[in-house]
Amino acid sequence: MDMPVTAQDLHATLTRLRTAQQRSTPDYRQRMDDLARLRAAFKARIEDFAAAMSADFGRRSRHESLLSDGMTVLHDIDFIRGRLRGWMRSKRALADWLFWPARTEVRYQPVGVVGIIAPWNYPVNLALIPLAAAIAAGNHVMLKPSEHTPRTSDLLKALLDEVFPAERVASVLGGPEVAAAFAALPFDHLFFTGSTAVGRKVMAAAAQNLTPVTLELGGKSPVIIAPGYPIATAVGRIAAGKFLNAGQTCIAPDYVLLPQTSIAPFAAEMKKYISQRYVDLAANADYSSIVNEGQYQRLAGYVDEACAAGAEVIELAAGDAAKRVFAPTLVIGADDKLAVMQEEIFGPILPLVAVESVDAAIDYINARPRPLALYHFDNDSARTERVLERTIAGGAAVNDTVLQFVQSKLPFGGIGPSGMGHYHGHEGFLTFSKQKPVLYQARFSSMKFMRPPYRRIADFLVKFLTR
Repeated sequence: MDMPVTAQDLHATLTRLRTAQQRSTPDYRQRMDDLARLRAAFKARIEDFAAAMSADFGRRSRHESLLSDGMTVLHDIDFIRGRLRGWMRSKRALADWLFWPARTEVRYQPVGVVGIIAPWNYPVNLALIPLAAAIAAGNHVMLKPSEHTPRTSDLLKALLDEVFPAERVASVLGGPEVAAAFAALPFDHLFFTGSTAVGRKVMAAAAQNLTPVTLELGGKSPVIIAPGYPIATAVGRIAAGKFLNAGQTCIAPDYVLLPQTSIAPFAAEMKKYISQRYVDLAANADYSSIVNEGQYQRLAGYVDEACAAGAEVIELAAGDAAKRVFAPTLVIGADDKLAVMQEEIFGPILPLVAVESVDAAIDYINARPRPLALYHFDNDSARTERVLERTIAGGAAVNDTVLQFVQSKLPFGGIGPSGMGHYHGHEGFLTFSKQKPVLYQARFSSMKFMRPPYRRIADFLVKFLTR
């Protein structure tokens, strides 16, 4: 039986990683080799990871696991390896004209040891993509996988132990107490993915060491359906993003703002979509279970409260409480004070909110905390531009949902309550790098005329420069 991890163990692991990183920074060849070995080892076990995640959830769609936790990781590693040499290259330029002939340079250096706390909803993707970025930037890494997906976490630890030396990457298993102690370690950068509530605690713990943090949180990501947009098209694309992983996705559509006259057609189309795509929902292997009983009861509580408050609740198929299969559910007319309208849903419940116009939808969104994602369905480019210009969110997609996350050329990250900092592709490399500015002075320096005692030439220069 493994002994529980103590704070002393965590500090010892961090010291081992930092000592090794300070002794020798991985060069381009080492980073490329590390990423190649990680890719090969992960690819060989990709079906094992899908099976482990399904066992952890009770039931998880194999295809969704292979795409969302498999393809995304492989694609990101390939994207990094194809561009890493250019990213690592120092950027050189002449100094500002006043300081000629001096020149400048920006060097990209690893920050040191990066701590990563991964969540349970996409336990492989949200562990290995930031890890790959940190490795690409030349760092050593300490990873804390989620205790809510224990089989997947065990498999992650075995994978990383095989691929990396113990002084380059270390995995730490344990529950909330270990996670709290982990967040309090003096990392050179701490990367956390999870809820806003836990993110506050992580940031407070990191602040004691002035550890820079990247927080990938969540929030209530809205959807706007503009008047005249085809409802059937909108429903198909919203449902694909909402019911992926049974709604347990940080960027899943959280609620829909649409004209009152579109609510009944939307509900009818959604019921049709579910009946066609998820035949016999309770036994359908393409529809995932809720990860644990606590999360299932939280969702059930949202629905029960909405029913009691007089909202219209439409269950679109029959679920199975014993297997934690939560039915796709629409909620219409919910009061803003209800939990389903206040809290991030993180499940297959979708409130519909009637608004008079797109401008009213913009005002509704702007009166609430800034979301991680915003989705707008519209064929009017001027109106779409108005939505994008007047709202602030971590990211956005026009006429689709969720797919902005898998674009390696786009930064991913929230703002305010939905997070801070970015990663994916080049942004991940930059997040885990120190951009060190360097000035190289020439043999001749014009600055010698700006030293005491100040003479006429200094008077002239000061007058010229402050004109």
